[in-house]
Amino acid sequence: MDQADHPQNPGRRAVLRASAASGMLFAVGPAPAQGAAGPSSASNATPAAVPLRPLTLRINGAEHAVQLDVRTTLLDALRNQLGLTGTKKGCDHGQCGACTVLVNGRRINACLTLAVMHDGDAITTIEGLADGDTLHPLQSAFIARDAFQCGYCTPGQICSAVGMLAEVRAGWPSHASRDVAARAFALDEAEIRERMSGNLCRCAAYPNIVAAIRDAADGGQA
Repeated sequence: MDQADHPQNPGRRAVLRASAASGMLFAVGPAPAQGAAGPSSASNATPAAVPLRPLTLRINGAEHAVQLDVRTTLLDALRNQLGLTGTKKGCDHGQCGACTVLVNGRRINACLTLAVMHDGDAITTIEGLADGDTLHPLQSAFIARDAFQCGYCTPGQICSAVGMLAEVRAGWPSHASRDVAARAFALDEAEIRERMSGNLCRCAAYPNIVAAIRDAADGGQA
């Protein structure tokens, strides 16, 4: 026996032989058990039908009776089942805010919630903000300030701004508030930018968006 291959001092050749042997073992793998189901039986299995759940969605003052897969997000229900495509699908991960809607007056990301969780809730989308031909004050302000470019994020921006102004009126502080214990807050640019930080504009129309929200807030109608 070579001194380099002594059991107490394995050399390079011994290590290579052991590695080759173990590699062959894993390559061959264990023999299949007798009676085990083969690939053909698995491919012939019939998938179970996904049960649909009936629910009523109250959207923009109208009730919609639908039957949905319980895994359907509110965003997909609005767009695919009800044709309310004003609510946009952006990142689909709750990071851009393009899908923002109002549920019982609170702004939420429709892509992060399941439709079945909102059976009977009051849901408002961008289509429900105007009163007939009369635009919501925030919609008018966005047009007057040219607060959009491509417009894809605009429905979410406006719905989020509606919810945000309601939070200000309710006395909710933000990270930009100087006194979080106060019940009234001056809606300056820093407050608006912080409170609207969950809504992204890839065209970077932020200065005009902030100006539009300030206009609507100063008018006291939004």
